[in-house]
Amino acid sequence: MSRKFSGDKLVIATHNQGKLEEIQALLAPYGVEVVGAATLGLDEPEETETTFVGNARIKAHAAARATGLPALADDSGIEITALGNAPGVYTADWAETPNGRDFEMAMRRTHEELEAIEAPHPRLAQFCCTLVLAWPDGHDEVFPGVMPGKVVWPMRGDQGHGYDPIFVPDGYDITFGEMARWEKNRISHRADAFAKLVAGCFD
Repeated sequence: MSRKFSGDKLVIATHNQGKLEEIQALLAPYGVEVVGAATLGLDEPEETETTFVGNARIKAHAAARATGLPALADDSGIEITALGNAPGVYTADWAETPNGRDFEMAMRRTHEELEAIEAPHPRLAQFCCTLVLAWPDGHDEVFPGVMPGKVVWPMRGDQGHGYDPIFVPDGYDITFGEMARWEKNRISHRADAFAKLVAGCFD
């Protein structure tokens, strides 16, 4: 039996504004005040684990300890079958530059690596998301989600964030980058994980 969330304020352990807005929209029906880690001046802890759940736990527990409030963290990324499930937990790292994250550069690297190995079509991939809800007493609940699909080239669309312009989810012929936000929020890997979170901790 999952522990139920009983407070009225929840820290979202992310400094990514796009991710924060997505989570705010998903939690809006539950009357919870949502505040981002950046707003609270929290540092970003070093993500030293090699799994989505490991890194999400680091972020959630760090925020819960620092604030004395329950904290929700997400670790997510794209796994591309032909690249041995890379970039996976290193999805954001592929976008790192001295001046911040450049996801257009990361998407170009993805395309170039697939071309270099003459990866077959369709180029199967999946977005993964693991949510961890942590309490200040050290307890946590874990909820994984996935959205299977494929990666395409060239980039298409200016919606969403991250690798969205090269990812076509199963059952669609448009990328996440071409998809209205409400539609992506309804079907995404994060929505899958959130449905499990809500069923476990909010319903």
